[in-house]
Amino acid sequence: MAVILNIETATPLCSVALSVNGSVVSQRETSEDRSHASKLTLFIKELLAEKGIGVSDLDAVAVGKGPGSYTGLRIGVSTAKGLCFGANLPLIAVHTLKIIFNQLVAFPDELVQSLLDKPGMLFCPMIDARRMEVFTCLLNSRGDEIEPVSARIIEQDSYRALLSGHNIVFFGSGMDKCRNILAGEHAFFVPDIYPHAASLALLAEQKFSLQEFENVAYFEPFYLKDFIATIPKKIVPL
Repeated sequence: MAVILNIETATPLCSVALSVNGSVVSQRETSEDRSHASKLTLFIKELLAEKGIGVSDLDAVAVGKGPGSYTGLRIGVSTAKGLCFGANLPLIAVHTLKIIFNQLVAFPDELVQSLLDKPGMLFCPMIDARRMEVFTCLLNSRGDEIEPVSARIIEQDSYRALLSGHNIVFFGSGMDKCRNILAGEHAFFVPDIYPHAASLALLAEQKFSLQEFENVAYFEPFYLKDFIATIPKKIVPL
């Protein structure tokens, strides 16, 4: 029986779930802006206290490794690594875009389920990045990569060649700003699909059973792009 703490912080959603054999037994999350630093450890403490267990009672800690928000990923991964170091636990890491796909698979909607069953359908999870850029990849109905993870600027001709011969489902936090540009008879859009820690749980359980663990000392988030500092809109004089 694997008891795993699942952490996902790659987007504005700060999400934590406790799972047993891949089934979620408790979870906490918030989409409150910039709440990862203040809420993540609090959620973890609440989940463990609710079930009457300590960190040492866990079998592993799983984390969404990105791509996504630089700050969110740094907080999530550093917290996961700290727990693993302190209690000598294995660390499991899963691509956040795969977590979003898993969320889609579990989405209780007849149209979504029919799209998943349709032969030859492609799936395009998107995480909002800067301006018209998204972190994305292309998957088949089994979740296998057809195109690898990349940072992509969405323009009028984006996906045109693929959409001429394939049906593609677009979803994730980056989908909304691309919807008007990509609209067409072969494009399908599913709103409100985000990377919840609960959707990480089953993927983490699969990796645990295969003993696919990360090197805790050297593991880093999959930022995909270097951090770019921005100038605050309001500058306080010295």
